[in-house]
Amino acid sequence: MLTHIVFFKLKDGSAENVANTAQVLRDMEGKIEVLKSIEVGIDVLHSERSYHIALITKFDSMEALEQYQVHPVHKKVIEHMLQVREASVSVDFES
Repeated sequence: MLTHIVFFKLKDGSAENVANTAQVLRDMEGKIEVLKSIEVGIDVLHSERSYHIALITKFDSMEALEQYQVHPVHKKVIEHMLQVREASVSVDFES
């Protein structure tokens, strides 16, 4: 199993914008066959070093993650994120 985690800091950190963007991420659920699980969390601390959203996804293999990266549904999400994000960081690990 491969776990893919991404943290997003948005240009507009308003509650409405964060919630809308989190929903864009959640909407991938059930639409990408290689995506085994998805969890989207919104930061509750709002500290100076916090990011707004965490995305945690799981895949059976590196090949499945690569298929996810080019899937049309994920590509539409990437388009949205490129418009709204200020920064992002990720970690991928075997789990």
